[in-house]
Amino acid sequence: MKKILKSVLVLTLVLASLLALSACGGKGGITIAVPNDTTNEARALLLLESQGIIKLKDGVGITATVKDIAENPYGIKFNEVEAAQLPNVLKDVDYAVINSNYAIEAGINPVKDSLAIEGSSSAYGNILAVKEGAEKTDKIKALVAALESKEIADFIAEKYDGAVVSTVENPGDGYDASVDYDALSGEKISVAASPTPHAEILAIAKDILAEKNITLDVKEFTDYVQPNNVVESGEIDANYFQHYPYLEDFNKENGTHIVSAAVIHVEPMGIYGGKQTSLDAIKAK
Repeated sequence: MKKILKSVLVLTLVLASLLALSACGGKGGITIAVPNDTTNEARALLLLESQGIIKLKDGVGITATVKDIAENPYGIKFNEVEAAQLPNVLKDVDYAVINSNYAIEAGINPVKDSLAIEGSSSAYGNILAVKEGAEKTDKIKALVAALESKEIADFIAEKYDGAVVSTVENPGDGYDASVDYDALSGEKISVAASPTPHAEILAIAKDILAEKNITLDVKEFTDYVQPNNVVESGEIDANYFQHYPYLEDFNKENGTHIVSAAVIHVEPMGIYGGKQTSLDAIKAK
């Protein structure tokens, strides 16, 4: 009887190990690095699912993590890494799923170098975000008009060549007829932003606002937390670095009251080869 129980126990442990490999990876020897922050990790997993590499649990949506992988037929091992560090670890893994802004900063061309890339869905459009209520002020309306200008839409198209895509359907001349620009003359608008492409885009908006004697003060940040904190505290007027699903989750987790004032552009997330040059290597393992 003891031998039978011992055999059952061993078999149970073996089955448990196999299930763990199926969910978290291991048997195939392929490693994929993904962002470790909420929503961007889900975006990465959804992109991998669209390529037939994994299958997520039904209904997990934009908060999915590697724990929500229901099927991992190729035994992928997943490394959850801070989004900004993904280009740095790319050489050490088989693949990495990277946000376009970090790819561009690292000299990686999302259009030419990615093995698969998201569509330009405005669901992940990067927004200008402000403290609730500020979106109705002339300062923010003036900034929105500048960001929604044809000049900026053209700059995005020419500068990034598809790696960043404007989501503004009807770009204007850069100014809002309802704003009292004379009253804003001499005012300063402060914005927290990621260096690429956000600060680069804001540099064009700065010139547009300068025509009305409004100063745009851009403060660069490299993390995802502080830009929302400084807007919530009132230290800075607005920020420009995130998509709405991330903001929605941030507000829920932190009790903040930040809203979207406008959707400006989208940065498609891509799968990039590190040790591998093709996605075919996944199925060959």
